[in-house]
Amino acid sequence: MEWGNETLVREFIFLGFSSLAGLQRLLFVAFLPLYLFTLGTNAIIISTIVLDRALHTPMYFFLAVLSCSETCYTFVIVPKMLVDLLAQKKSISFVGCAIQMFTFLFLGCSHSFLLAAMGYDRYVAICNPLRYTELMGPRVCVGLVAAACACGLTIAQIVTSLVFHLPFLSSNQLHHYFCDISPVLKVASHHSRLSQLVIFMIGVCVLVVPLLLILVSYIRIISAILKIPSSTGRYKAFSTCASHLIVVTVHYGCASFIYLRPKSSYSSSQDTLISVSYTILTPLFNPMIYSLRNQEFKAAFRRVMGQTLYPLH
Repeated sequence: MEWGNETLVREFIFLGFSSLAGLQRLLFVAFLPLYLFTLGTNAIIISTIVLDRALHTPMYFFLAVLSCSETCYTFVIVPKMLVDLLAQKKSISFVGCAIQMFTFLFLGCSHSFLLAAMGYDRYVAICNPLRYTELMGPRVCVGLVAAACACGLTIAQIVTSLVFHLPFLSSNQLHHYFCDISPVLKVASHHSRLSQLVIFMIGVCVLVVPLLLILVSYIRIISAILKIPSSTGRYKAFSTCASHLIVVTVHYGCASFIYLRPKSSYSSSQDTLISVSYTILTPLFNPMIYSLRNQEFKAAFRRVMGQTLYPLH
């Protein structure tokens, strides 16, 4: 198809690791075990929470959903990236690019709102422990997850529609390794300031609104913890929130750097480096931060392994 004297783009070419042409096989060897380890640890977390009744609590329900979300998120991006590291032509169809962007936006935005829901869970557990079971019942937990997914779905639909309704003529080289917003916008033939502003404001809402909710939760949590008389009690209360705080800091730090910068400071090499951290490294460390260093989870995992290996005992 042609538009004037120019050809409409039918596929995109990824150039994310083009400057490391001699190291791409080495990157494949490095990234593949990390990805498989991430899949394995998330599978362990989800199966342990499902199989052990002691972990059928709101906190671990949210953790299972978060692990499932991260598994799907990495599955959308990393397998294609690994294939491209070994391929001569690193391409994706126009429709495939739109599907990839929609899916990772849906999962990434849902992730932000899930972290806010987990912050609210910690707030109720520490500030209203006697009413925790009542306030965080199964319907409330499922409702919070459904609301997070609905927000993610709506935002992904709006942003993907705005981006892929733009004309893409001739230039099809993305300086990235997946279809992120900024690299795709950069190769669009033209886009209005309005569409760019709308996308930026949506990004602000996705990051700022959940973060404000988390901050409000933690202001109240810290206030409640400081009222606990014993230092042991304060430490125990804070330790239940430490993992969540670390993951929130990493998630919002990387996302803010990528999506809240002005266009003038856009750097494809910086974005590729940061994107590697939140598509490969963050999903790798999150399971260890949340569960594999958690004594309650370790005990539950040992019980599940014992029941699986020795079912008659």
